[in-house]
Amino acid sequence: MRASEKAYAALRDDIVEWRLAPGTVLAEVEQSERLGVSRTPLREALSRLTAEGLTTAGGRGVVVTDISLEDIDELFELRETLEGRAAALAASRGDTATFEQLQRELVRAPDMINGDDPARHDYYELVGRLDTAIDAAISNSYLAQAMRSLRVHLVRIRRLAADDAARLTAAAAEHAAIAEAIAEGNPKLAEAATIVHLHRSLSHVKATHASQHKEHHG
Repeated sequence: MRASEKAYAALRDDIVEWRLAPGTVLAEVEQSERLGVSRTPLREALSRLTAEGLTTAGGRGVVVTDISLEDIDELFELRETLEGRAAALAASRGDTATFEQLQRELVRAPDMINGDDPARHDYYELVGRLDTAIDAAISNSYLAQAMRSLRVHLVRIRRLAADDAARLTAAAAEHAAIAEAIAEGNPKLAEAATIVHLHRSLSHVKATHASQHKEHHG
C-alpha cells in the first residue's frame, strides 16, 4: 500500500469512528509522525479527505469537519433520491434468489443484534451485503459510485446514532421489507420501503445527534 493510501485509510477510519473528533486540527508534523509517513504523502491524504468533505482546509490548517443537523438532512435528501431509485432498479433488474436469501437472513437478524457481539459485526456485514447486492443488480456504475461516496458520511453518522438494539431490530425488519420487494420484482414497493426506512433512520439519528452534540460540545 502506498504511503499516501495508508495515511488516507488510517485518517479516514479515525474520523469515521470518531477517534478524531470534529474540530480537531490535523497538524502535519504530528500526524506524519503518528502515522509513520513523510509530509508529502500525508498532504496527499489530507487533500483527499478534504475533497470528500471529511476535513476542511482553513486558517488553522486542516480541520476535521463537524456534522450538523442540517448536514444530516441534506445527506438524507440525497440518500432518498439515490437509494430509492437504486432499489426500484434492483427490483427491475436483480436476481430474485439473491434477494430472497437476503430477506431470509434479515428476518433472523434480531438474533445477531441481541447476541454476544456488542459491535454487531455480523449484522453490519449482512446490511453491507444487501448494499452490495443492490449495487450489483442496478448495473449502473455511476449510480453505484455516487452511493459509495455517500456511504463514507453515513458510516460516520451511524457511529453517532448510538446503536440501540430496539432501533436496529426495527431497521432489520425495514431492510427485510426492501429485500422482499426487490425479490418480488416490485419497483414501486422497493422504493417506498426504502423511503420509509430512511425516514425512520433520520428521525432516530436526529434525536440521538441532538443529545450527543450536547455531550461533545457542552
